[in-house]
Amino acid sequence: MTTHLSHPKYRPDIDGLRAIAVLAVVAFHAFPSWVKGGFIGVDVFFVISGYLISTILFENLDRGIFSFSQFYARRIKRIFPALILVLISCFAFGWFVLLADEFKQLNKHIASGASFISNFVLWNEAGYFDNSAETKPLLHLWSLGIEEQFYILWPLLLWLAWKRKCNLFIITIVVAVSSFILNLKGITQDRVATFYSPQSRFWELLIGSLLAWVSLYKKHTFTDINSKMDVLLSRIFCSNKKDKDGKILTNILSFVGLLLLMSGFFLIHKELSFPGKWALIPVLGAVLIITAGHKAWMNRLILSNKIAVWFGLISFPLYLWHWPLLSFARIVESEMPNRNIRMAAVILSIALAWLTYRFIERPVRFDKHSKMKVVALVVLMTIVGSTSYAGYNLYEKNSLKFREAEKTVKTNRFDMPYRESCKHITKEVYSDDWCSGGTKTRHPISTAMIGDSFSNAYSTMLNAYSKEVDTKFSFIQFGRGQCPLLFDYGPAYCQLITKKTFDYIKNSSEIKTVILASSWSDYYTTKDFYWVNHIETKQAFITAFEKTIKAYKKLGKNVIVFLAPPIGSNPRSCINRPIRLTDKKICSLSTSDALLNEDGYRGYLVDFINGLGIQYFDPFKYFCDNLQCKIMENGKIFYADDRHLSVFGGEFLSTKASSELRKLFSH
Repeated sequence: MTTHLSHPKYRPDIDGLRAIAVLAVVAFHAFPSWVKGGFIGVDVFFVISGYLISTILFENLDRGIFSFSQFYARRIKRIFPALILVLISCFAFGWFVLLADEFKQLNKHIASGASFISNFVLWNEAGYFDNSAETKPLLHLWSLGIEEQFYILWPLLLWLAWKRKCNLFIITIVVAVSSFILNLKGITQDRVATFYSPQSRFWELLIGSLLAWVSLYKKHTFTDINSKMDVLLSRIFCSNKKDKDGKILTNILSFVGLLLLMSGFFLIHKELSFPGKWALIPVLGAVLIITAGHKAWMNRLILSNKIAVWFGLISFPLYLWHWPLLSFARIVESEMPNRNIRMAAVILSIALAWLTYRFIERPVRFDKHSKMKVVALVVLMTIVGSTSYAGYNLYEKNSLKFREAEKTVKTNRFDMPYRESCKHITKEVYSDDWCSGGTKTRHPISTAMIGDSFSNAYSTMLNAYSKEVDTKFSFIQFGRGQCPLLFDYGPAYCQLITKKTFDYIKNSSEIKTVILASSWSDYYTTKDFYWVNHIETKQAFITAFEKTIKAYKKLGKNVIVFLAPPIGSNPRSCINRPIRLTDKKICSLSTSDALLNEDGYRGYLVDFINGLGIQYFDPFKYFCDNLQCKIMENGKIFYADDRHLSVFGGEFLSTKASSELRKLFSH
């Protein structure tokens, strides 16, 4: 006879805590200005998961009846049904609505979601050319990836420790403390990695594990402490009473826990270095609420009420549904959807969550034929993941041109085709490095353009110029995203590429002109790039800028500075998608917004450049008049994203600015 795993007694207040967590996350995603710290609801989920899962593990290991097959079978029946439904729905909707590159990314995220590695994929994607978080419909699966990785590693570690008769409590403390230290250390070095890495997140689940151990094996000790504290608190606050039922302390714990959560929802915001020390607020809040128990006044009356419990029961499908709906709404609108659309998305996600719970989750979890269901779910998840991975590869092979959404793109090109490896120049391999091959001509290379990704974007203009205006003009381009290639400026890898580039130009007698082209406003304002915020200042940029120009002038090179094109466009808003929720036309960029986005760097830098006695090229006047900046003309979109010129943008600028460019390069 098979012995089934025991499970913790149902506590409605924990479902109520789930409700608070999921509603906070939904509110943050739908109305971020209302609940700035709502994203900490995920940290509450981590504590709950660690507590419940570890209760099962400790209890069944102690009884000698733990079974990996039963444990994972229950996890599969709990997680797979709703997740499979959401993944398939996203695939179907994306098929008709998304552009080819968007659909490619969605397929990658579906495959990573099906294999529970979303956190690693999103971590790897985070970078300068990465799509904004709001346009990734499965972004929220990063947390599910961390939980599943915990479910794989933690049971195995505990089982091995139990087999060797190790102290499970000490093991839990050591792993939790180690993870917390990695979290504190990592947040100062790489915020993105610390956010997505399981090593720096496991401590949140392990705090729940510690609480589970104490609840199972130190229950009487905790009860004694409760009684003694009640007597003390009764004497302080109610001198005529000497209660020993523990209610005063548990009520205080529950109240403080809820107070911590509420404080976190409104005090924590996404600009803070999170998780780090800030994650202690939701983690401790959740621990205190769970510790208080279901009999605590706030747990009993607030968390255990029918509405809270109902939301707790549908919390998992609600978490899965709400973000894809909000994200797809943003994609089809090409901007933040209006309040009514976001409200409708939230209401629809609640309805879909209930339907999923009622007709998908419950029948799978609680009806008969358990083994058959587990096998069917694993097979179905494998099919979903494999199909999506195949879809991702189809894009790589340029095989998605038959999709309806792709037909709306017509001849618009968003790529920057000049990205190549810099290895042949620098003799090193750098992450995301690139160089342009420059112009393909028999004429000697007379010009070198250096800088960050803007220099790459300007390659389209110079190539068009060399073909249409001056066939004798030739250039080579060096650049790396977020590296302006200025002396003594930026991270070590930027400075190394700067030196290698300088040495190459120094040793080339043919190169007479050096163009500096970068996103100058980002370095001048020190606000957009993570490393700029932390290691550089405005004065450091100005000093490096001047030093670099003087160094190239000392070599006898003619130095020209290319300023940035207007910033703030939304090129995808110019494409007609099969679905639109409103008729608002947003394929535009006002001149006032473009000027606002660059924070006044242009006037300062122009004066500074003039003081150094060098030339500069400003594309702003070719795109913008007094009212509007051009994003699109004759069906051709001028931008690859909100700031980088597309092929068409470069060709347009080459034509409009041909006379000015000829004067610049004739010196």
